[in-house]
Amino acid sequence: MILIIDFGSQYNQLIARRVREAHVYCQLESPDIDLKKIKQLNPEGIILSGGPSSVYEKNSPGIDKDVFNLGIPVLGICYGMHFMIQALDGLVKGAGKREYGFAELEIKQAEGLFQRINKKTKCWMSHGDSIGKLPRGFKITASTKNTRVAAVVHKKKKLYGLQFHPEVEHTPLGKRMLRNFLFEICRCKRTWSMKSFAKESVAEIKETVKSKKVILGLSGGVDSSVAAQLIHRAIGKNLTCIFIDNGLLRKNEGEKLKKALRQHLNLNIRFVNARGKFIRGLKNVTDPERKRKIIGRIFMEVFEAEAKKIKGADFLAQGTLYPDVIESQSAYGGPTSVIKSHHNVGGLPKRMKLKLLEPLKCLFKDEVRFLGKEIGLPEEFIWRQPFPGPGLAVRIIGEVTQHRLSILRNIDALLLEEIKEHGYYRKLWQSFAVLLPIKSVGVMGDRRTYENIVAIRAVTSKDAMTADWAKLPYELLGRMSNRIINEVKGVNRVVYDISSKPPSTIEWE
Repeated sequence: MILIIDFGSQYNQLIARRVREAHVYCQLESPDIDLKKIKQLNPEGIILSGGPSSVYEKNSPGIDKDVFNLGIPVLGICYGMHFMIQALDGLVKGAGKREYGFAELEIKQAEGLFQRINKKTKCWMSHGDSIGKLPRGFKITASTKNTRVAAVVHKKKKLYGLQFHPEVEHTPLGKRMLRNFLFEICRCKRTWSMKSFAKESVAEIKETVKSKKVILGLSGGVDSSVAAQLIHRAIGKNLTCIFIDNGLLRKNEGEKLKKALRQHLNLNIRFVNARGKFIRGLKNVTDPERKRKIIGRIFMEVFEAEAKKIKGADFLAQGTLYPDVIESQSAYGGPTSVIKSHHNVGGLPKRMKLKLLEPLKCLFKDEVRFLGKEIGLPEEFIWRQPFPGPGLAVRIIGEVTQHRLSILRNIDALLLEEIKEHGYYRKLWQSFAVLLPIKSVGVMGDRRTYENIVAIRAVTSKDAMTADWAKLPYELLGRMSNRIINEVKGVNRVVYDISSKPPSTIEWE
């Protein structure tokens, strides 16, 4: 196995993803893990992730320095390399020029991490610090125009450092570098798979829950559906699924999902109508973080009320995924910067009576789909596009009202109808509409109008950590715009969002 230390990078789970893609088991731990536990885990290699801190700052995170004397290969990435260099008496300082984005990497020797790598290749930089002085025994193995120390090695101790990020798609040969670390340096074996993950998860759920009962929030999306099937395998009838209609769903979605869930999933499901409670809670609320927190709070209130009806219910299960967690908080205790609270992470009350069970929280969406196939989930659930837990509330910028929900539902229905009809539903990560809090002047039937503006958002992505706006045909965009304006009363202008993630997020709120 590979041990990954979470120093708080927004992309630290991508490191784990790359390791898993190579069929090697890995485990993420916080920097305060002690040396004794590391020895017990007996990893073939250790990877130190990047992070938002600077190593020379007060209270910056760090791991026991003796980790570098265990004889275990260590790879430090960005902050991880800075920590390693400083811990071994080198010097890290603020860079004269910050480096963000693509850079050309010049490799000095094609060995170690750089076996079978061209001497010049692109890499993705994201740092404001640099190495000022190397500790004894370290050598520079790669540089960029702006960064002299872009990669280092201490051959005798098997310590490696990269200033750039090999885990992101923007470093084209990054996967190969990581695999060189796994197989050429650490001598790992390819033994991990979704089948083994499913088996391990079922065993872990059994051990955690024992004879207690679990309730799960089932939305009909792939995340909660896979979580439900996995938990059902572990504890059977001790799982009760609860579908909450929060009044923030798509057009007729509540009834459609109710029918599909009963038809395809052999689970114990309760259906709860809580539309009025959520709409009342969101009255006069415009701040997106408040919306998410309110929805999370009401969600838990409804669940805890239902839990009282189920004797022995001790656990709340959720289909939380890693992109949700990493934007809200660190899953493993690292100092990750909060981007936005997801209702099932940052929106949960601190004094929640139920214990959380989140079997998918270290997986990405496409990995969950692979897992869904492995455990026999129907295609209808596996390929459903992601839909936010707070529903249409975060696609209505400003106050959520029944009138604005009605407008957006009709728009959303038309948009998805066109996306599916033109064969783009499976090609896109997400496609949806956003109702803006501004109006514009228009002309309809020779008369002046002053009505709502709608933004269409369609993105392509592999894991939701990064995303690019979809280059949809002009003909399709024109058809969607025409239908929305003509068929939905209250809209006279449609715009298309051409921003990528980062710097934007996929959802607007």
